[in-house]
Amino acid sequence: MKRLPSLLLLAAASCTTAFAGNAPPAHKPLPYAQCIQIDKIAEWHIVDARTALVRTGPYRYLVHLQADCPRLGVGLPGFRLRASEANKAVGGGRICGEVGETASARDQPPCAIASVSLVDQAKFDQLREHALHHGIGAEPPPAK
Repeated sequence: MKRLPSLLLLAAASCTTAFAGNAPPAHKPLPYAQCIQIDKIAEWHIVDARTALVRTGPYRYLVHLQADCPRLGVGLPGFRLRASEANKAVGGGRICGEVGETASARDQPPCAIASVSLVDQAKFDQLREHALHHGIGAEPPPAK
């Protein structure tokens, strides 16, 4: 009878290890100084329901969303980024790829951002060619 609890413990440990090994790697947010400054957005492009491109001056970003957001880029505002409460408290609207950051558009509930990464001009241009929607400038903040 002592053997049964030992086998169950071994099986549970094996399952835990197997699930942990299949977990996707966690994305590391950008350092605050390299984050998207919402008020400095020069252009944005919606590549697909989960992918957007953003340029702020010389910096180009690839924004991945956690779920499909099919209305991004449609209507006015077509694309709006909202910083997490923590980044608002630090001093402004920056998007770094942290928990609590969202993207939205008219008639599109906020969609959680999964990751933000810097990309070079060649990658930005390549993805921009296939974008479904485009916009220039930062969208104004919502009226309070």
